[in-house]
Amino acid sequence: MEEQQKRNIVIIGGGIIGCTTAYFLTRHPKFNPNLHTITLLEATAIAAGASGKAGGLLALWAYPQSLVPLSYRLHKALAEEHNGAERWGYRRVGCGSITATVTRDDLLARTKTNLTPSSPVKGEQNGNGVATNSQNNDALPIQSSVAGDPAQGDKESDWQKLPKQDEDATTLLKPSVLPQDLDWFDSTVVQHYQEMGQPGATETAQVHPFHFTTSIAALAEQKGVDFRIGAKVTRLKYNSEKTQVIGLQYEDRNSGEIVDLDNVTDVVVSAGPWTGKILPRTKIEGLRAHSVVYEVDVTPYAVFTDIMLPTDFVPEHRARKGQKRKHKRNVDPEVYARPFGEVYACGEPDPSIPLPETADLVQCDEDQCDDLTAYMGTVSPILGSAPIKAKQACYLPRHMRFGTERDPVIGQSYVKGLWIASGHTCWGIQNGPGTGCLMAELILDGEARSADITELEPKKYKV
Repeated sequence: MEEQQKRNIVIIGGGIIGCTTAYFLTRHPKFNPNLHTITLLEATAIAAGASGKAGGLLALWAYPQSLVPLSYRLHKALAEEHNGAERWGYRRVGCGSITATVTRDDLLARTKTNLTPSSPVKGEQNGNGVATNSQNNDALPIQSSVAGDPAQGDKESDWQKLPKQDEDATTLLKPSVLPQDLDWFDSTVVQHYQEMGQPGATETAQVHPFHFTTSIAALAEQKGVDFRIGAKVTRLKYNSEKTQVIGLQYEDRNSGEIVDLDNVTDVVVSAGPWTGKILPRTKIEGLRAHSVVYEVDVTPYAVFTDIMLPTDFVPEHRARKGQKRKHKRNVDPEVYARPFGEVYACGEPDPSIPLPETADLVQCDEDQCDDLTAYMGTVSPILGSAPIKAKQACYLPRHMRFGTERDPVIGQSYVKGLWIASGHTCWGIQNGPGTGCLMAELILDGEARSADITELEPKKYKV
């Protein structure tokens, strides 16, 4: 039997990738707490970035396919082992896309039947059994104004889709009638509904990302992982030949102290969009995206929308400022019913604001969130009248090469002991368990055994 060596492993980043890596290291058959020390450094808080503000969708039709099946299976196994249905809302969901055309007459008719977002849906209740109202919601989507022809506005733009569906996923859509229990959309404005694939081939499930990430972190901590919150890594340390990592330095944001960690054998850089700040050669950067969370309990569906707005539609928050609408008539928000009495809707990516130094400094453009609620209110009166629980923004970690988005980077770099696990874009929650499992194998076994991820190795990009 091969004698195990002492390992001093440091993980940078308290998002889903860092937390699952810590978790699976402590569950690996070769893990020995007497020989192996694991420290996780997080600059802000666990799940402070995209891991806490994502949608939480899990799908066999996600990408990259070298990673997806393993990770999807592990989600189910983790939920079974740790009561994930209750702890982090693991469940199967229906998934599809709708095409809807909304006219001004549709909105006026809805106003007459008392279903506008400015008044509660009659008899509708949220997850706590309390009648919903929208008095605190600025974005009254159906209260549109005419401000000339919006198509002539010089600030109007096409809606930019998030990279959730690739071409392969789109081919898995099949024609279907609107499911009877998908009753939180206005069926009179929906022309088409396409359900995603067949069970067993294109399954879709879900977790609540914040609860999932924080639960996995807690399970890792129970096994001895040292979590240091407020630890912002400032530099890595190498041997004189720059061929091996030997330590790092971080700023304790709570005390202002500079802390050195030496005699480190392994550093895992899983800092999401901040990976590129620590290791610029990874070419991993951040792309801001906005989302809103509604407080309302609806049936479990994830829906990709394609909405044609009325010609003269202007969201009220923009009309009040004398503005025209930001987008052309076609908009494509994504919306997911979530566990624990929530609905999550996300908008288009926004490259206008660069990545800040830490997750707590991310700026949220409330107008973009209000655009999102306005657009969703045109096809869902229930969402239009639901209280808004959160308006938020986060940065997706993108691996960019020559202007093209690439697959995530997972594995050891050319520097011994320096590992990278980042660049998962929209699919970090989906691919978190698979990534963590494979990182544990790479570090403690010396090879990835559960999946062939040769195509994702950092060395492919000379990192």
